[in-house]
Order: sequence, then C-alpha cells, then structure tokens
Amino acid sequence: MGSGKTTVGKILSHVLGYSFCDSDTLIEQEVNGMSVAEIFKLHGESFFRKKETEVLQRLSSKKQLVVSTGGGAVVRDVNWDYMQKKGIVVWLDVPLEALAQRIAAVGTHSRPLLHYEDGDPYTKALKRLSYLLEQRGKNYAKANARVSLEGMYS
Repeated sequence: MGSGKTTVGKILSHVLGYSFCDSDTLIEQEVNGMSVAEIFKLHGESFFRKKETEVLQRLSSKKQLVVSTGGGAVVRDVNWDYMQKKGIVVWLDVPLEALAQRIAAVGTHSRPLLHYEDGDPYTKALKRLSYLLEQRGKNYAKANARVSLEGMYS
C-alpha cells in the first residue's frame, strides 16, 4: 500500500514494451466503477478478494503484461499460482515509515484497511502497516525478486 506499485509497473511495462494493468482498477470496472474503498464498505473484504482472484486468473493467461496488484493479493495461495504461472513476482519493499508518510500526506479515505486504528493519519497508517506486514511478510518473501528501497527515504 503506497509503495509505488502502479508507478513502477507502468515504467517497467514501458521499458519492456509490455502492456500494463492494475488489478484493482480491473476489479473497480467489474463492480460498476465502485472504488476499492466502496467495495470493501458495501461488500466486504472477502468479496473483494474473490474478485481479485478472478482477475488474476484471467490475467495469468496473458503474455507480455506487467500487473500491479494490491498488497493483499499475496494472502491467497491460489493467487500465487496465477501470479507465478508465467511471470515473475516482484516485491517492492519500502520502509514502513516512508509508506506511512506517503499515505498520511494524501489521506487514508481511499485505504479501507487503514480504518481500524485510532490516532493521527501517520500513526494510524504506521500501526496498520506494521500489522499487515507482520501478517503478510512470509507471503511477500515468496516473491521471485525483492526490491528494497531501504535508505532511499530519510
């Protein structure tokens, strides 16, 4: 969340001469243009994760495609099967403090998984990101490549 997946994905697709898509955008299009935050609010996380898996299944048959997924795509084993079927999975590992600063700067309203914590936007984001990394870290480590951006932020 906030790691720059879409920005890096677009740059990588341009350099490779591949197409680019964002799985969250495809899900939003399938649910009548609802934002991810609205989908979470109206239908819940499990509905969103099911849609995410459906999108990844469809994309797994494509070639020459860079896909940006949400950070929670890693929690379902079946998603790993789809992501690694014909591709390479890259984990953009950004320090939590930098992510929390980015998210706090733009607000947490579009980040449905950040509404569980109390406090100012930075503290709220840092607490929840720490929790999510603790829950997902082993899954992120399954990536074929890890790009650590440690030291790039001060």
